[in-house]
Amino acid sequence: MPGYKPGATAQAVGGRSFKLSSNESPYGPLPSVAKVIAEAALEINRYPDNGAELLTAAIAERFGVPADHVALGCGSVGVAQQLLAAVAEPGAEVIYAWRSFEAYPGLTALTGATSVQVPLRDERHDLDAMAAAITPRTRLVFVCNPNNPTGTVVDADELARFLDRVPGDCLVVLDEAYREYIRDESVPDGLALYRDRPNVAVLRTFSKAYGLAGLRVGFMVGHPPVAQAVRKTMLTFTVNSLAQVAAVASLAAEDELLERVEATVKERTRVREALLADGWTVPASEANFVWLRLGGHTSDFAQACHAAGVSVRPFAGEGARVSVGEPEANDLFLAVARAFPHRA
Repeated sequence: MPGYKPGATAQAVGGRSFKLSSNESPYGPLPSVAKVIAEAALEINRYPDNGAELLTAAIAERFGVPADHVALGCGSVGVAQQLLAAVAEPGAEVIYAWRSFEAYPGLTALTGATSVQVPLRDERHDLDAMAAAITPRTRLVFVCNPNNPTGTVVDADELARFLDRVPGDCLVVLDEAYREYIRDESVPDGLALYRDRPNVAVLRTFSKAYGLAGLRVGFMVGHPPVAQAVRKTMLTFTVNSLAQVAAVASLAAEDELLERVEATVKERTRVREALLADGWTVPASEANFVWLRLGGHTSDFAQACHAAGVSVRPFAGEGARVSVGEPEANDLFLAVARAFPHRA
């Protein structure tokens, strides 16, 4: 089974390099968040609160959900693993679009379940095909919205039609790791959608918009039987004490953090418009990255970026995902893309 490959870091060229391969926030922690991390570091000789009660309560209050609907883990990918540990087994099937989040195949394989990959259509989820792929063996369906790595979204009407076709004993997981970057009003908020659907759960993370990728904390909101199962399959003490206090502080400073998100959204628009003007085909993205389908030229493009001091995320034979970073990083990427002879 292939292991997960994290985004690469380019070597410095001319004293500078930029990492646009992991969809990280380009901004460091806010002073208020850094302060509580520093204070909590003085007590790391103690185990964290395994139930993460303060953080659970803060999430419940912020998003208007009952506390017993919340479960936490080591990033949203950790919560996804906990979900699969709870519901999947040899002989079971897990459905997801492809290409989508690259952790899905490995996490599914760890449970012994079978992956059912449904090809994208025009870089978007083909929900009709995904619904048709459901069998009595299907235990879980991932819907990544916005989709990683294409940045495309599923709108409210098509998602509702899809959910109406899913059997009640099949869990649908709306992976909304990039929710804060969405500006398309047709995209549903999973936290509003799940309330009347016991077989729907929502994944969120503090790694992206909240800028806590290095601390690894994510959460799921679902109905009590699902949330309880996810809490049972969590590795003991997996959400460390620094992650817990930083996430609570980030929720308290959310208005300031979301100003940074808005800056990234504006840069996303600028980057995509520049690529379109240079002749590239770029699907509209509602995440903090853009997607270039390069086919056989993918590796060459990634190497050209690397040589210029900027790392992107190539998927061999398919395309490259490029995170939206600070303006200087984006300008360097755009310069490489402008000079590259093969437009996607």
